[in-house]
Amino acid sequence: MRDGRQWIAGAAVAVLAVCVVAGLGGGLASARSEMREGQAAGGNEAGQRQIEAFNKKYIAAHLRMDNAAVLSMWAEDGISLLPATDPMIGKEAIGKFMDEVVGRMPGYHMQKMDVDFQGIEVSGDWASEWAEEHQVVQPPPGRRVIDSYGKLLLVLHRESDGNWRITREMWNQGMKP
Repeated sequence: MRDGRQWIAGAAVAVLAVCVVAGLGGGLASARSEMREGQAAGGNEAGQRQIEAFNKKYIAAHLRMDNAAVLSMWAEDGISLLPATDPMIGKEAIGKFMDEVVGRMPGYHMQKMDVDFQGIEVSGDWASEWAEEHQVVQPPPGRRVIDSYGKLLLVLHRESDGNWRITREMWNQGMKP
């Protein structure tokens, strides 16, 4: 029975951790709210502006198909969840995946990348947002244009250097409006 109680205690800690990160921790959320009452009223607005600036850099790096710039926006222990693939865990694995994809696309150029970021939530050094995106990639002559739509969810963390980085990404295919 002791092992069962340890499992339950471990599961409770895991659920609590998820609730704290997601901002769903009932009493914890209201305790955090009370703690923030002493903070400046514009604190959340500053976080929103920082995430909006992050988003502009994110789009610009993707438009240039600049894997190094995109990868610099990832946390070392970031995790990317894409359809029909195993989770990519760590910046090194994510970078390898991006290099393999771009390596199979010589002569392709990102023509358009529209990302409609929504639902930006900032809580201290953590933020989340979701988006609908549309990409048009111009191929070399004789190949078909890639015109794709997707849905994106990002969890960001402000690291000790003050920069926001992606800790979790989930993407799946979207539908053409």
